[in-house]
Amino acid sequence: MNKGIGGGTGPTAAAAAAAAQKQKLLLQRVETDIANIVDNFTHLVNVSRVQAADSLLKLVSELKQAAIFSGFASLNDHVEQRIVEFNMQAEQTDRILSKIGEEAAVGLKELESHYYSSTQRTCQNSLT
Repeated sequence: MNKGIGGGTGPTAAAAAAAAQKQKLLLQRVETDIANIVDNFTHLVNVSRVQAADSLLKLVSELKQAAIFSGFASLNDHVEQRIVEFNMQAEQTDRILSKIGEEAAVGLKELESHYYSSTQRTCQNSLT
């Protein structure tokens, strides 16, 4: 009656073999699924690296453009500042030249007055 005990050929041995086979298949599926997850994760990391590199390149390009345009803005500010300084110097030069012209006119009038009232001029007029 006890066929399953000790002989190893009973229903329990077949059930144990089936369970072992099922466990083996499940472990293979687990290993396959884990390998797929690792592959997908590796692919995801590689794609994110490419996207991060692309994003960094775009950021560097934007920073360069910002630096160039801010450089132009500061250059324009400097040029405008120099224009104001040169305009002030031009006005100052005009005032100085006007003052020199006025002083020259006053000096010329004094010289004309001195010349016309000099005795040498009256002597030359009497000879002619």
